[in-house]
Amino acid sequence: MGKDKACPVVLRTRQSLEILAFKHPLAGLQLVKGSVEPGESTDAAAIRELQEEAGITGKVIRDLGTWHSASTGHTWAFHQCLIPEDLPDTWTHFAEDDGGHEFQFFWHPLASEPSEEWHQVFKDALEFLKSRLAEI
Repeated sequence: MGKDKACPVVLRTRQSLEILAFKHPLAGLQLVKGSVEPGESTDAAAIRELQEEAGITGKVIRDLGTWHSASTGHTWAFHQCLIPEDLPDTWTHFAEDDGGHEFQFFWHPLASEPSEEWHQVFKDALEFLKSRLAEI
């Protein structure tokens, strides 16, 4: 089964480990992720999605494994990305996808339970990442 979604994972440590997330104006709280184009590696797709959705340039430093979403039937490839500069606590980025939307970025503490604003598939993805990061 091919990996059809790539998810760049940007982490930082403040009081605890935090993951980069954003609020979609129509679809609640999400992680950056997108489709892998034909012939594209999941690494390359993760970097491209990070640029398109968040407006930041990073490089993949670690493969965090793959996860199959039972609810959507997609297989996600997670890649930890390193960003050269310190990112602000919050910012907005206008993403061209789907006619253009302004995404509001923030840091979600991995230890805290995702609120009802998170779509279930992203709650499941966070759960996978938490257990995966605990192993390494």
